Amino acid sequence: QVRLVESGGGSAQPGESLRLSCAASGNIMEIVVMGWYRQVPGKERELVATASSETKYADSVKGRFTISRDNAEKKVYLQMNSLKPEDTAVYFCKAVILTTTNIGLEDYWGQGTQVTVSS
Repeated sequence: QVRLVESGGGSAQPGESLRLSCAASGNIMEIVVMGWYRQVPGKERELVATASSETKYADSVKGRFTISRDNAEKKVYLQMNSLKPEDTAVYFCKAVILTTTNIGLEDYWGQGTQVTVSS
């Protein structure tokens, strides 16, 4: 069984920074992709950033957010700088994983962590 646990959400004022962390555990053979998505009520979940052999960012966060991975620890981080009120959302960690028991890659999600940016 695979588990993703996020931490680091909270409240910030515009212009401040927050750092999200996500740790994967369980019967993992290989993590192909780790990334962050976010969702606000009434809207679809959207990609923020992903990290595999390359990194990818949503246009709305380029230059402000940085994704990084610690493959040995099976962790992914999202450094969020210059936060804006429109960054307010629940942030979800996602990983594409090959487990020791399943055939093929599967998507796994964390439970989400709230980020609120307001003055």
